[in-house]
Amino acid sequence: MTAATFRQPEEGGGRAAPFHPDTLGTLCGLFRARVAATPEQVAYRQFDEARDTWTSFTWGQVAAEVARWQAALVKEGLVPGDRVAVMLKNSVEWVVFDQAALALGLVTVPLYLDDRPDSAAYILDHSGAKLLLVEGRFQHKKLAQIAAAAKTLQHIVSLTAPENGLVNWSTRFVVAADWLADAAGTAIPDLHLTPDVLASIVYTSGTTGRPKGVMLTHENLLWNAFYASQCADFASHEVFLSFLPMSHTLERTGGYYLPMLIGAEVVYARSIAQLAQDLQAIRPTVLISVPRIYERVYSRIQDSLEKKGALARLLFGLAVRVGWRRFERSQGRAAWSSGLLLWPLLDRRVARSVTERLGGRLRLAISGGAALSPEIARTFIGLGVPIIQGYGLTETSPVVCVNRPESNVPSSIGTPLPGVEVKIGENDELLTRSRCVMRGYWRDDAATRTMIDGEGWLHSGDQASVDAWGHYHITGRLKDIIVLNNGEKVPPVDMESAILLDPLFEQAMIVGEGRPYLAALVVLNAPHWQELAAGLNVAADDPATLRNPRVMKVLTHRVAHHLKHFPGYAQVRRLHAGLEPWTVDDGLLTPTLKIKRRQVLDRHRAAVEAMYADFAR
Repeated sequence: MTAATFRQPEEGGGRAAPFHPDTLGTLCGLFRARVAATPEQVAYRQFDEARDTWTSFTWGQVAAEVARWQAALVKEGLVPGDRVAVMLKNSVEWVVFDQAALALGLVTVPLYLDDRPDSAAYILDHSGAKLLLVEGRFQHKKLAQIAAAAKTLQHIVSLTAPENGLVNWSTRFVVAADWLADAAGTAIPDLHLTPDVLASIVYTSGTTGRPKGVMLTHENLLWNAFYASQCADFASHEVFLSFLPMSHTLERTGGYYLPMLIGAEVVYARSIAQLAQDLQAIRPTVLISVPRIYERVYSRIQDSLEKKGALARLLFGLAVRVGWRRFERSQGRAAWSSGLLLWPLLDRRVARSVTERLGGRLRLAISGGAALSPEIARTFIGLGVPIIQGYGLTETSPVVCVNRPESNVPSSIGTPLPGVEVKIGENDELLTRSRCVMRGYWRDDAATRTMIDGEGWLHSGDQASVDAWGHYHITGRLKDIIVLNNGEKVPPVDMESAILLDPLFEQAMIVGEGRPYLAALVVLNAPHWQELAAGLNVAADDPATLRNPRVMKVLTHRVAHHLKHFPGYAQVRRLHAGLEPWTVDDGLLTPTLKIKRRQVLDRHRAAVEAMYADFAR
């Protein structure tokens, strides 16, 4: 069976993809087609720590592993519709487990590798998962708490053996190598699955309350990957560097199913800490990220410029301005100017050093999951990094809109995918309808009815507008909008993004619901705070210093500088600064690094009240 067997005219316009969902039917149908078409082609690469080298896997080799895991799942007694959970880092094993489960009609429940035990236990119990696959030592420490709460688990399968003895739940624990060996020779049923079969329950990492289980079918995920494949000139020689967690639907669709669709290679980064080195070693052509990664690179660039002379800063600013004009001209939004003649010199002296940090051959840098600061987008694009911003929800598999390389308005979320309907509803809410919209929330019909109306429109909760080019812009969030006691409405996320352009501020959260003015909770970057404290001749290590009126005046002034373009009522009048970062482990961030506003507010309730105490008196 060859790739040509699966070529069909695309639906909804755009570029053609090698395979078509109508022929493939399911995600496991996609995998079988890819293996049949290119069995000897490299599919995945990951770092082998034992051998201290990168190891490649062909599609044929992956297929052989999938068959072994299918046999083990069959011997486990699992039947179509049963839920199986995976708590691994991005790896070939993640793909193998997922494909083995999907082909048997099982439902994959992804968990974040660093999720807290109580959160993981809730998801396992709520989904009724019967099997959990874990990574190794890091998860072994959590298993006693997880296993105690997850009553439906038959087995916990670990890729590595535990270092220490197990306790009373050890009868459910098994090492993957033994589990697979015991199932050798088990017959694998030949099932015919339809596109509407449930493929996954993905629990949203909500910023408030308990996560909800989003039910996604084979059709949902397959069509989203197909539609996304038509939005750029993807080719089989692409190299994706995967580092966003595969439990994040953006990475799963964009960094797993989409590359499989086009026949590209995926390389799994070793860690976020080693991302800079991996970019140099792998030299990817496609990168999928959340804004926080670009923000960190931007902060490092700003730090480097601070240490250089005025000439270097002048050249950098000039390179960004000329590069941006060059980009705008390529988009048909600006005329030629003589300043563009400087680009070859500025590229060689400035821009190339930035693009080389990202590997030097990046064709597409996709940003999603949250809004990317316009200033950061302008800087990177001006320097030649091809950032494309998009928008989506877990409930839409996930991509709804995305910019195109030839039609890129960086401040926007782009235009709808082919085959995806979008409209603006009441209160400027963005609504969407397509084959990619979830079946509903697991065991929560009431929440499903609230999210999806009788005509099939999914209510995003995000407010949007559309510009003259047909590009959509997120203007706020219905639930996240802060309403001051004078009735003025403030979008906190935009203000927080502006504050974080200052490398002194590591994290920021605007508060002020029902209050007379805005205040902010901020976490300072330790090295920058040390430098600032030295300049002010105050003790950086003394917690009381952060309450020093002179220090607070400087911090407030720096925040005000970055908010000067916001309306007068959208200004921060009080600050509470800390040095301890908000993390996933302490329950203040989601696994995708979004602030859990309610939890942060609860943790710092006394500090918030203190910022308004003067006004109350």
